[in-house]
Amino acid sequence: MAHSLIFFFLFFFSSLIPFIHSLSTVSISRATSNQTLVCALTRQSSLNCSSFPSGIQIPVNPNTSFSGLVGGDGFMCALTSFSSLSTSAIFCWRFSANGTNMEYKRIYNGTTVNELEAGDTHICGLLGDSNQLDCWQWREFNSTIPQNLSKIAVAGDSVCGLSETGRPNCTPSGISTGIANVPNGNYSVIAAGSRHACAINSGNSLDCWGDWVGEIPQGEFISLALGDDRSCALRTKGSVVCWGQNNFSLPESLGDSSFISIEAKRGVFCGVLTVNFSLQCWGNENFETNHAVFEEVLPGPCRNECPCGPLPYSGTICGQGYICQHCETRTLPSLPPVSPPSPPPQLGSRSDGWSPKMVAFLVMGCVGSLASLLVLCFFCLKYCKIKGCRVHDSGPLEEATEQNPNQNQGAAPPVLQKRLSQLTSMGNAGNLEEFSLQELLQSTNNFGENNKIGTGSFGAVYYANLTDGREVAIKRAETSNSSPYITVATRREQDKDTAFINELESLSRLNHKNLVRLLGFCEDSNERVLVYEYMTNGTLHDHLHKLGNSPLMSWSARIKVALDAARGIEYLHVYAVPPIIHRDIKSSNILIDDTWTAKVSDFGLSMMGPVGDESHVSLRVAGTVGYVDPEYYRLQQVTTKSDVYSFAVVLLEMLSGCKAIHKNENGVPRNVVDYMVPYIVQDEIDRVLDPKVPPPTPFEREAVRYVGYLAADCVTLEGRDRPSMTEIVDSLERAFNACLVHPSSLSRSTTGSST
Repeated sequence: MAHSLIFFFLFFFSSLIPFIHSLSTVSISRATSNQTLVCALTRQSSLNCSSFPSGIQIPVNPNTSFSGLVGGDGFMCALTSFSSLSTSAIFCWRFSANGTNMEYKRIYNGTTVNELEAGDTHICGLLGDSNQLDCWQWREFNSTIPQNLSKIAVAGDSVCGLSETGRPNCTPSGISTGIANVPNGNYSVIAAGSRHACAINSGNSLDCWGDWVGEIPQGEFISLALGDDRSCALRTKGSVVCWGQNNFSLPESLGDSSFISIEAKRGVFCGVLTVNFSLQCWGNENFETNHAVFEEVLPGPCRNECPCGPLPYSGTICGQGYICQHCETRTLPSLPPVSPPSPPPQLGSRSDGWSPKMVAFLVMGCVGSLASLLVLCFFCLKYCKIKGCRVHDSGPLEEATEQNPNQNQGAAPPVLQKRLSQLTSMGNAGNLEEFSLQELLQSTNNFGENNKIGTGSFGAVYYANLTDGREVAIKRAETSNSSPYITVATRREQDKDTAFINELESLSRLNHKNLVRLLGFCEDSNERVLVYEYMTNGTLHDHLHKLGNSPLMSWSARIKVALDAARGIEYLHVYAVPPIIHRDIKSSNILIDDTWTAKVSDFGLSMMGPVGDESHVSLRVAGTVGYVDPEYYRLQQVTTKSDVYSFAVVLLEMLSGCKAIHKNENGVPRNVVDYMVPYIVQDEIDRVLDPKVPPPTPFEREAVRYVGYLAADCVTLEGRDRPSMTEIVDSLERAFNACLVHPSSLSRSTTGSST
């Protein structure tokens, strides 16, 4: 019984090893019997193709990244995965022998494609969390294979798969219809050729079935590549062995090479070298004299997590993420031989062995201790929340000492006054000018309505022309309650005080060309006034939704404004010390100066971001409806990714011309995210672009689509799946540069002919 329990737990824990689906980053396509197209993913997961002999060219946007490739007779397909949206799209190019007739089509857009394989004419994949098998370019396909597969292989008119337990199944099966004589057993890897299939069993050795040619090699293997009556296998040590028709074998010049991965189609085989990630091919006359195809390719898809560890140096060519190493086959360790039962110990004697009861008690004790620890942690967390461990942005200010009610009437509340005094004593505040209230009253006609130009987080904004000729914007806070006691002040007044101090504290120590510059302040009685540089061309919101004749009626101009704003937010997140979370990014808080440079404004709701090992700050939700991060609203935990979500809403406003919250054709309010994202992920963004802006040129269209995909990634429900502001700046720089490049220097958009 003890051995049975040990076996059970060994099996249980071995099953917990995560399973990683494989996607090929190399594809081999055949145009004719002597013409081959080899494609591979290179740095940043971009696509590169080469024809042997030359003649076939795949038009592709160099800025588009893919996660997997497959090829067959006269076609090549690429997989694009939006992991943060849990969706994927498959794009296919069909071509003639000379490459003059090129047809492009999106054949799939939906739930995540975990694995993608292609035969000579058919394409199959595993979809979603359930790993449902689906096939394309195969009208008569009717699978009899049980669903929830772990691996698939496609060849001819057959598709083979491995169940979650590793049992193989092929459909259709039989000598006349497909691959016959499917064995019983458990396997970890499966591959299929034109008339045969092979798999790697639990002992890492090979089993083949169907109509194969040659002698199956012996040894331990981790990968397979099968073609027409030819096969190759990758050993655990990196060497490749080949067998098949006409004594097919690996070329001698590659005999001592170590490979990471291998791929095959028809009579052509390719492999990625371990030493430099170069792609080498063999198998027909096109590769007899020179096996090298590409100097550097991705030997596997780039991932964020690798259960069995990343491939060394793979981070340098992925850009983001790593390439995972092959996981060892999940085999159960052998159990020690069962010894004959020993005689029962004498009463009072001491046993040196482990009885079944002791094993059971040991297991139950470990499980019970773990459960108790989890329960204890849960209650500690609940207690911390109840006792107010969260940091509220507008909670009680510093405790005020009780004073005579007759004192300080009409003065600023003591706590506010204290914080102002502390700030003015700081070095950074010394760079700010302190204005007199009389001068500000004179320059704004006593804060008259004719001078009012907007509203900020804590008060109205006025235009002013100072006595020295400077044009400035003045933000005047709403007057606080005249009572000196915090205890009788309303929560709203506390929020106004906090917003005023936040903006003064933030802008007094920030200096960036894409942040509105604070010139000074006024502290007089209970007046709280901030003075800013005046932004001649108003807000982005006005240019998008109010002005009929705006210079921002071109896509390059709008992307430039988005890039400026993104740089300002990136400065807050990355370079400010400590980092700052704005919390109210919206189009009306992006201002434009006389040189059409965009700057971020209104820091009344800003706050210091998490520092050290902290990932978020917990506090009451603040912001503007339509722009607030749903995760922040739901969990009341703000991170820099909350600003990312809000900025993405601004991007969608700029693309669509719609407000964050607007009414549809039936007069029903809707969010621009719900409106735009479905069209973006379906590659139909052209249908929802702002009609006030002229249609994008071919090279602008690439940039606009790129920005659309970026915005879709930024509004995913989980903040951890969103890009950082640094990544957003990099993407917008590429998009803006694409707008400025002459059309002939850019490849034709891969999504331009999507159907």
